[in-house]
Amino acid sequence: MTKALRMMEQEVKLCDGIVMVLDARAPFACLNKKLDSVFQNKPVIYALNKSDLVSSDDIKDIETRFIKEGKTVVSVVGTSEKTATKLYSAIVNALSSVKKRYEQKGVKKPLRIMVAGIPNTGKSTLINLLCGSKRAKTGDKAGVTKDKQWVRVKDLELLDTPGTTPPSFENQTLAKYLAFIGSINDEIVDFIELSVELIIYLQENYQGVINAVYKVSTENKTPYEIFESIAISRGAIKKGGEIDEERASKIIINDLRKGKLGKIYFN
Repeated sequence: MTKALRMMEQEVKLCDGIVMVLDARAPFACLNKKLDSVFQNKPVIYALNKSDLVSSDDIKDIETRFIKEGKTVVSVVGTSEKTATKLYSAIVNALSSVKKRYEQKGVKKPLRIMVAGIPNTGKSTLINLLCGSKRAKTGDKAGVTKDKQWVRVKDLELLDTPGTTPPSFENQTLAKYLAFIGSINDEIVDFIELSVELIIYLQENYQGVINAVYKVSTENKTPYEIFESIAISRGAIKKGGEIDEERASKIIINDLRKGKLGKIYFN
């Protein structure tokens, strides 16, 4: 991540603005305050990607919070063609003064935009959507983009950058939210503990979701007992009848990430 930040500090000098891609399910956990100084007061468009996985009311609440802080925000879905037009317009509008300044000087060159964000928020997917073709590497796990990639889109040049996260997670709640959505390398995550934490969050904020999705009772049960019930319901059982905790935990977390638990927002 330190290497990525250094690269961004160099490349931002060549850019006219930034698209900061956030996962709409946990947008405030996705913010990296260290990038504020890196961006050098250049125009920033905050793209709330995967907004289809969050309720419209929650999206409005998120947008309102950004707007109150004087920030430009746009809700997008990296798999929707409508997003391409919406995001392109947001970029052009946000950088209209920059473009006008170039025109007044007689300079003809594309606007250069850095596309930044933490891992697995869909930066490369959005770039490919704008291009109308697969030009940037994508994947459903953190860390797919390893190096910078410049991509031309109409009168824009987009710089795809490796994901950057804070070097330490002082706020464990926000770190947990990032683990939920897959923005922390799964190889260093305890899935069993994480899935139990997710059950606690759902019981506190989305009563009835577990009952509806997994067809299990949660009444008078501890979070781990609910976890066991889900494991049994989904057939995550080893030979001899022992619960396969690892398999059950991955089922639960993957159900969240694929939207099978409904529209969940980690505020």
